[in-house]
Amino acid sequence: MTEVSSLTGRLLVATPTLADPNFDRAVVLLLDHDEQGSLGVVLNRPTPVGVGDVLLPWAPLAGAPGVVFQGGPVALDSALGLAVIPGEEGPIGWRRVHGAIGLVDLEAPPELLASALGGLRIFAGYSGWGPGQLEEELGEGAWYVVESEPGDVSSPDPERLWRAVLRRQRSELAMVATYPDDPSLN
Repeated sequence: MTEVSSLTGRLLVATPTLADPNFDRAVVLLLDHDEQGSLGVVLNRPTPVGVGDVLLPWAPLAGAPGVVFQGGPVALDSALGLAVIPGEEGPIGWRRVHGAIGLVDLEAPPELLASALGGLRIFAGYSGWGPGQLEEELGEGAWYVVESEPGDVSSPDPERLWRAVLRRQRSELAMVATYPDDPSLN
């Protein structure tokens, strides 16, 4: 078995040709990636459901837009919280994933984290890949792998995140941001 280089904390940006409708123009933050598989959340799929409708105590801490995001097609009845907390130490109820980005324990009392939280997002479900599955998709050219920035988690305009992430790349990927939604209309 080949060794897997961890992509935890990086972004998977769907190529324009990725055929899976679950990931059309998706930007996925990888929360865990190792030889056992990969887990992430789609950062740019807001739903019409308000955070207060499902997790009322957390609603005042959720960043704009204050809605639940669809993190992926797996376990849509579960919730994950992500928040940006600068500095070396995070509060009880928060676990660092990468840099200033970490997972929030949604079972913890919100007041334990309230003063430290920045950019809380709530996700219904997640995106998951079994051992070797993501590597296979990468080999097929389904995803671009790029560095994440803390602001990606709390982007105030998530519908434009796909283009924004591509546009900031210092390579030919910046040109992909101009790819039309429907190439057949060109």
